[in-house]
Amino acid sequence: MLEDTMVMMLGEFGRTPKVDNKNAGRDHWASCFCGLFAGAGVQPGQVIGKSDKSGGYPITPPYSPDDIGATVYSVMGIDPHAEVRDRLNRPVQLNRGRVITPLFDGKAE
Repeated sequence: MLEDTMVMMLGEFGRTPKVDNKNAGRDHWASCFCGLFAGAGVQPGQVIGKSDKSGGYPITPPYSPDDIGATVYSVMGIDPHAEVRDRLNRPVQLNRGRVITPLFDGKAE
């Protein structure tokens, strides 16, 4: 069943690369975060994308929430770049992201 289903675990933020000495914690950090993907043809055991030494900023081309959306649409058999119509029959692009192909072809950057 897992082959037919994509399982994802991710959040919208990572955490600051260093502990804040004033509050002894780590704040939200949108520049880098991680996610886990499984099933639906995802090749296991990969690390896709790299950050700098401190984990603060990407050093490979970053992926966006739109890219995650495009990937999910693609797995569902929906063209992520399809045009749909809203209630007033205006054209709206379904998604502006790109499919995260290294998840499926095993060719991480």
